[in-house]
Amino acid sequence: MIKSKILYLALALGFSSCQQQPQQPTVTAQATEGKLYYPGKGDNWEKKQPEQQGMDAALLQEAVEWARQQETTQMSKDFSTQEEIFGKMLGPIPEDRASTNGIILRNGFIVAEWGETERVDPTYSVAKSVLSTILGITIDRGMIKDIHDPVANYVQDGGYDSEQNRKVTWEHHVRQTSEWEGELWGKKHDFVGKAEFGRGERKPRALQEPGTHYEYNDVRINRFALSLLRLWKKPIPEVFKDEVMDPIDASNTWQYVPYRNSYVELDGKRAPSVSGGTRWGGGLWISARDEARFGYLFLRNGRWKDKQLVSQEWVKEATTSRGSVGPDYGYLWWLNTGGKAWPSAPTSSYAALGAGQNTIWVDPEHDIVMVWRWHKGNPDELIKRVLAAVKE
Repeated sequence: MIKSKILYLALALGFSSCQQQPQQPTVTAQATEGKLYYPGKGDNWEKKQPEQQGMDAALLQEAVEWARQQETTQMSKDFSTQEEIFGKMLGPIPEDRASTNGIILRNGFIVAEWGETERVDPTYSVAKSVLSTILGITIDRGMIKDIHDPVANYVQDGGYDSEQNRKVTWEHHVRQTSEWEGELWGKKHDFVGKAEFGRGERKPRALQEPGTHYEYNDVRINRFALSLLRLWKKPIPEVFKDEVMDPIDASNTWQYVPYRNSYVELDGKRAPSVSGGTRWGGGLWISARDEARFGYLFLRNGRWKDKQLVSQEWVKEATTSRGSVGPDYGYLWWLNTGGKAWPSAPTSSYAALGAGQNTIWVDPEHDIVMVWRWHKGNPDELIKRVLAAVKE
């Protein structure tokens, strides 16, 4: 098992690292001066006392101390229960992970940090929000004319030839309403079979019309990731590095690891297709600090310093509710529609979420980004404690 993990990791590393409209941030001293703070490279990230950023230091410390005690019970530290929970593995998984850890930003400055925030760990379905962002950049570049276009108009690899699949649009994929039918990397869309899907096994059901039924489904998201690869004609980890992570001065420690069998031929070269999570191994392996940068990019409506990396229009669209089908889900971002997800938080806040639990929560109303990893329960319990520290 360990040897196979090492082999898969070696293969993967060759291709890795190499709602509602967000409200304007609260006016603070830095905003009145006409300046917004952005961290520099690596550890060049300013820490400020909570009081300097309009927060009660004692209450914030109480929140942090509470968070330290909330270690996840979903999965073991050595990932030994991974297949029991999710089913047969397709890619590597680390030998172990960090304990619960996190970081809180106010106005871009670090006001609280605990645990091993520089530890690179799988972040599970937080990767879905990354794939959503790649789609936004793809549309910004004009590579896709309209998000409502059928994917079949752009990708002709057989995956969208059937009567069911030819109706699937890019928007269906990022709303998890595609109802795409088929098999990819040895996993079928219907999640039937305990050996393949572990506790995630589902009862068979009839397929619905694309766009009419919401289902959280990694096979379909992996199909979406493959379609992005076909369109860009270069590995998505390279796209993410070039378009997002290098411009926001992220570290070079993150990795986007494919499955052992998720490779395709592109222009005569073997290229990896990545997943939307770590359910079956692989996925985005990243530190809490780098995740905080990604969250901060969204807090700043896609802008980093003097460059618009992701359009404001996409940030708005990706974090907006779209009605009765999956009302608390934007474009692969979780929303707080009506305060149902996190009752203590503003309804304009949103999050990237992954198993474990892995959380990047963005609160435009209070100019806060919170990353909290390997915790148990609903993030609202920490959110309410953090917001209690915000001074009116």
